[in-house]
Amino acid sequence: MRLVRFGGAMSLDGYIAGPNGEYDWIVMDPEIDFAGIMAQFDTFLIGRKTFDAMNRMGNASKSSKGITNIVFSRTLKPSDYPKVRIETDAERVVKELKAKPGKDIAIFGGGELFRSLLAAGLVDRLEMSVIPVLLGTGIPVFPPPGRVTLKLRSQRLYKKTGTLGVEYDIVKSSAPSEP
Repeated sequence: MRLVRFGGAMSLDGYIAGPNGEYDWIVMDPEIDFAGIMAQFDTFLIGRKTFDAMNRMGNASKSSKGITNIVFSRTLKPSDYPKVRIETDAERVVKELKAKPGKDIAIFGGGELFRSLLAAGLVDRLEMSVIPVLLGTGIPVFPPPGRVTLKLRSQRLYKKTGTLGVEYDIVKSSAPSEP
């Protein structure tokens, strides 16, 4: 079965971006194999705020070869973005995607999208690059989802930049059976 994986870069104090969305503090470690990572996915799930940032940079309707981008929004009109797949029901779409054959599915940006899919039990793995910087304020990478138990899969220190890569499986809680 395909996995839904959420990842990205975060500051040591838990921010995915500065207070104005800035990400100039993210260092690109030369040892990280971005092409290898990208080759593991065929679908990117994109939140509306991340899509807005992509749009400002001129990348909103572009996707990498072999990757399907799906934007989730309750406010964007598909007719305004004819080259972009826009959906409103993330839970339904992700359940359908997970049931189909294919590569893994990435949540690309979108802390709120991550939180809603996590609450629905649809996120399988968390992969973060912890950048050695304290921002003090900004956009939190993890909007409070409540308690979530994680199981460490791997960790790696990138010595050139001091970046720490961590991967965790999300431990699915099983509801107690009814008496």
